[in-house]
Amino acid sequence: MAILALALAGGGYYAWQKSRVLPVEQQYKTARAERGGVIQTVSANGTLNPVILVNVGTQVSGTVKHLYANYNDHVKAGQVLAELDPALFKAQVAQSEANLANAKATLALDTANEARSLALYQKGYVARQDLDTAVQARKSAQAQVDLALAQLARDRTNLNYSIIRSPVSGVVIDRQVDVGQTVAASFQTPTLFRIAQDLRNMQIDSSYAEADIGHIRVGQDVHFTVDAFPGRFFEGKVAQLRLNAAVLQNVVTYDVVVSVDNPDQILKPGMTAYVNIVIAQSKNALLVPNSALRFRPGGEKKSALKPGMGVVYAIRDGKIEAVSVKTGITDNKLTEIVEGNLHAGDLVVIGDAQPPGEGSQSTFRMRML
Repeated sequence: MAILALALAGGGYYAWQKSRVLPVEQQYKTARAERGGVIQTVSANGTLNPVILVNVGTQVSGTVKHLYANYNDHVKAGQVLAELDPALFKAQVAQSEANLANAKATLALDTANEARSLALYQKGYVARQDLDTAVQARKSAQAQVDLALAQLARDRTNLNYSIIRSPVSGVVIDRQVDVGQTVAASFQTPTLFRIAQDLRNMQIDSSYAEADIGHIRVGQDVHFTVDAFPGRFFEGKVAQLRLNAAVLQNVVTYDVVVSVDNPDQILKPGMTAYVNIVIAQSKNALLVPNSALRFRPGGEKKSALKPGMGVVYAIRDGKIEAVSVKTGITDNKLTEIVEGNLHAGDLVVIGDAQPPGEGSQSTFRMRML
């Protein structure tokens, strides 16, 4: 009887122990390989700027007397934006006009002297040297007239420069002077206004590391967001890859210019843009989560996800099976499977199941594009 009891107890324990072994599907976190679209991008931050931004300055120094334009004003090419005090310039013009009149009077006298000397020389009353002196005096007087004319033209130009005009039609986005302020143009042209020619067409100036620049081409699609409109996506195109490299913290970067249509003019200059350039995309691709390619059973070391060959563990006939696959593009969440014995609907392992009491078992659902 004792032996029978021990046998029954042993059989019961074996049945109880066997009942505790979970099906393989419940021993791991799983997801199904499914078909959908995947887009691979490279990301960076950038700044929105007008395509054409003109800094309007002054070529002469003076005190601002009048302002005719302010922030956000729409201006036309040639429109007066500001005026410097013209008193000094007008005085210089008046002085140059007086110098010109004096030079012309001298020229008239020397011309008459030259004519008289020539007549007397022809009659033999004066020497050749006297005629040459008269000719030289007339030529010198003519040069003084030419010099006075040039000085007058310069002073009139400076007077015209005291009136600041817009070189282009556009919108004033910055004004850096006030009435009464003195501007000095001794060493460099000071900026008085900044005018964006057309805010309906803008660009994003962004910097990409050299590791990403090889994937970027002119004409590629761009998606970006701005903090002013959370949840809203904007579109653009890669317009230019500038060859001038910059080195920041030992990282070589290149400027990438993205063209952006802004018909509603809701995008403002200076906004920070979070840019994603589409470098590859695939429709109706066989997709698995990236975690499926990183998973290794039995505590094996997990390898980093790299383009090329990989291993996915699928559950088939109640067993876990390693499947060698060739990977394609990835969006950092899902990866395209281009070759391998894996099909849509196959159950793939993405991690170990949580121990009882640490959370409920759930099947990963992929986002289909």
